[in-house]
Amino acid sequence: MYDLHTHTILSDGEMLPTELIRRMAVIGYTTVAIADHADTSNIEEILSTLSRVRESAQIYGVKLLCGVELTHVPPTQIAGLAKSAKELGADIVVVHGETTVEPVAPGTNLAACKCRYVDVLAHPGLITIKDARLAAKNGIALELTSRGGHNRTNGHVAKIAQQADCQLVVDSDAHAPHDILTGEAKFIVAKGAGLTDAQCKEVLSLNIDQFPGS
Repeated sequence: MYDLHTHTILSDGEMLPTELIRRMAVIGYTTVAIADHADTSNIEEILSTLSRVRESAQIYGVKLLCGVELTHVPPTQIAGLAKSAKELGADIVVVHGETTVEPVAPGTNLAACKCRYVDVLAHPGLITIKDARLAAKNGIALELTSRGGHNRTNGHVAKIAQQADCQLVVDSDAHAPHDILTGEAKFIVAKGAGLTDAQCKEVLSLNIDQFPGS
């Protein structure tokens, strides 16, 4: 089991990184990305702090992907900041997409989809087929989310991703213990987005050892 989008007290989450990892390990997760909200003000501190949690995660049997979620960053700054994140040691770079419930700057989806340093475009709202094709070309996954509000467009995202032959991932965007998804709950998120049972199984069995950066 994997989750490529979670949050801790390093941004607006409720859990310490190790608590989040422990709770997810007990449920059965083997790969967890902590991608706390970041911009130019805190990206270095987040990645430096998360790197110190790798050993704890390993003890609990979890592969920790240290990352960031670039959030409300001006589209013209996304590529540079994503590159900086990788240079600072980020295993994964998530971009806070153009969800329909927040005032994300227009052009954010496009900026993320054409950046080779981005791995996941989170809750991309009413993403266009053109942007999704760019994401596919650059190996960027589109997210199906269980997060309230953000999940309103899951069906659209799934449909567009299939048309563009773009990788889908199912994430929790967890901020609190009750946000963490069981395997069954992840399946329901995928199924509810319109995927067939076979497609759900394929998305949920994604080989994270080959992603991101594959």
